[in-house]
Amino acid sequence: MLRDWGRCLLFFLVLTVLTGLVYPLLVTGLAQLVFPHKANGSLIEKDGKVVGSYLIGQEFTSPYYFHGRPSASDYDAMDSGGPNYAPSSRALAEEVEKRYHALAKENPGLTRQKTPLDLITTSASGLDPHISPEAALIQVPRIAQARSVPEEALVRLVKKYTRPRWLGLFGEPRVNVLELNLALDRYFGSPTARVNRDQVQVYRP
Repeated sequence: MLRDWGRCLLFFLVLTVLTGLVYPLLVTGLAQLVFPHKANGSLIEKDGKVVGSYLIGQEFTSPYYFHGRPSASDYDAMDSGGPNYAPSSRALAEEVEKRYHALAKENPGLTRQKTPLDLITTSASGLDPHISPEAALIQVPRIAQARSVPEEALVRLVKKYTRPRWLGLFGEPRVNVLELNLALDRYFGSPTARVNRDQVQVYRP
């Protein structure tokens, strides 16, 4: 009996060391060696400071910047998730309608037919960092007017930062909103408007 207990204890200790120490260290070491940027959170820096991650969306409301997808969790990474409304939900329809009117007010001339769904609906995580190229392009006139830059230059910038389908087959073309907004400042300078939470801010995990 004691011998059986001893074997069980030894087996438990060996598995604890292997799965709780050796395996995590091995995986962490390989990740740091093979793709350190992704392993460390795919962080984006500006002027030596971390301003966000390629993987986590942020809220932008300034007319000088591209706006991302709506978030059901107010872009709170600790409260990630969607609204869980059914497609037939009246609350969902009211929210979408409210977002459309707000979007049309920000972007004069926008019609329902031309409104990309990703600008009036939330993602499953509430933290989607990407929008479709179409969602970026409909915002070009607003940003061009706010920054006093040619629309053609902004269109070229959107196309430059549009990522294609993976292997030409999987996923959809997309634009990382934070990356695109940082490029705006890099190419056309930071706006003189007061910096607050609707502009690029320091990312706090």
